[in-house]
Amino acid sequence: MVKGVQIHSRVAPKAQEVILTDAALTFLATLHRTFEPTRKALLAARADQQRKWDSGAPLDFPPETASIRSEAAWHCAPPGPGLEDRRVEITGPTDRKMVINALNSGAKTFMADFEDSSAPTFANMINGQLNLRDAVRRQIDFESNGKQYKLGEKPAVLIVRPRGWHLDEPRVTVDNTPVSGSIFDFALYFFHNAHELIKRGSGPYFYLPKMEHYKEARLWNDIFLLSQSYLGIPHNTIRATVLIETLPAAFQMEEILFELRNHSSGLNCGRWDYIFSFIKKRRADRGAVLPDRKDVTMTVGFMDAYVRLLIQTCHRRKVAAMGGMSAQIPIKDDPQANEVAMNKVRADKLREVTAGHDGTWIAHPLIEQIARPIFDQHMPGPNQYHNRREEVRVAANDLLNTTVPGQITEAGVRENVATSLAYTAAWIGGNGCIPLNYLMEDAATAEITRVQLWQWVKYGARMETGEAVTAELVDQLVKELAPTVKKLAPGVKEADVGVAVEYLKGQVRKEWASEFLTSDLMPYLAMADGVPSKWQKASL
Repeated sequence: MVKGVQIHSRVAPKAQEVILTDAALTFLATLHRTFEPTRKALLAARADQQRKWDSGAPLDFPPETASIRSEAAWHCAPPGPGLEDRRVEITGPTDRKMVINALNSGAKTFMADFEDSSAPTFANMINGQLNLRDAVRRQIDFESNGKQYKLGEKPAVLIVRPRGWHLDEPRVTVDNTPVSGSIFDFALYFFHNAHELIKRGSGPYFYLPKMEHYKEARLWNDIFLLSQSYLGIPHNTIRATVLIETLPAAFQMEEILFELRNHSSGLNCGRWDYIFSFIKKRRADRGAVLPDRKDVTMTVGFMDAYVRLLIQTCHRRKVAAMGGMSAQIPIKDDPQANEVAMNKVRADKLREVTAGHDGTWIAHPLIEQIARPIFDQHMPGPNQYHNRREEVRVAANDLLNTTVPGQITEAGVRENVATSLAYTAAWIGGNGCIPLNYLMEDAATAEITRVQLWQWVKYGARMETGEAVTAELVDQLVKELAPTVKKLAPGVKEADVGVAVEYLKGQVRKEWASEFLTSDLMPYLAMADGVPSKWQKASL
């Protein structure tokens, strides 16, 4: 019973006893009371800035921080123990079997995800904390259908991704205000595991998602400083890798590293969210309409510029420049199709390592056997910090270059509708990561499908056939494809498909697409968790 703290959902007795302890909740409340006003102000600043871009203000590098970008003398912290070599990082949600398999995958690190690959039901969030606590202590095991899963001798180094700044945690309030999902996820993991991680020769390591401004990185750094003091561990013990997955952040890579420099372990090309953000932030620009998402590859103008700038920035400041996700997963029942898919993975990883990346992301343990040999061959050392890419020159116009070969096709529209419906229905049902057409889809890829459909309808974009993409066309495809969702995503409920249908039909008719589907749909999870209506924030 911590003063001012209320939990608005039932939790298992073990979770209450081990995770939601009075001491942990007191720490959470301290972070909330100290930093929630700043978080709210930063989110309001995002909205203000978007209105300026909508009115024609240019996206550019901030003039007030030019001295940070030009100053060559500053560098970030050295890698934390176990982060010197990150050539292959596996990612995935925090369910028990996934945690064990990922830690045993052979990858150097495992990014345990409370964000885009996890639907934030309270059970998922709390059980994930239990699973990670057990994993840190090497006490995690699991049994399914008579098969035992146990941790191996040399598990991957653990990195945790909390939710983004935009998401509230409605199941927990402090002083009658919902806590930040970011702070909730960070606080519980850090409080329960920081000392144990340090004792075992590692440390509390994090991935920080969806930031749009260097002041949002400053907020994280302030949280790190207070948290380390609170637990009595040395300052600069935490390491954080920032995902550059919003268009505004691409113009502030140096500044973000500078704010976190004593806690930084690099930047990551969060490619799928970056495409989503590119469309969303340029929503008022008719010239920013993109073709089918399969054509928006890492070699097109704005994506290539973003990659080159990220590698140059990281290596200039002596931290890791991490590559992006290969969403392909093995195709077990079709060897020929599997070989085509795996060749795409090989080409993607070869592109990354030869460009200068220090590591890459995978979504399936078997892909480690493809990615690692490529990095082993082309990166004999632990990283490529020495590859300074000093020849790179990236201007603002390069990051905004919308020259993308490709077309909007009927197949592309259909695929976007099907993916949006299937993923949304699965997410509402508590599953944040689903295989579709042999790709591992999470919230980021679902967001691309949603905003592409909105963008095409908004600007009357025409398919290769000459037919315009209209709200009525989307309605027609929704009606046709909704009955197939249960086959695409087994286990989804009919009612959840119905919500997904109405949500997508409503989105393509909005003046501006919603910022995040996860924010829109969180009330459904809160309702299912028994949260009182007062704390269910609906924006549908």
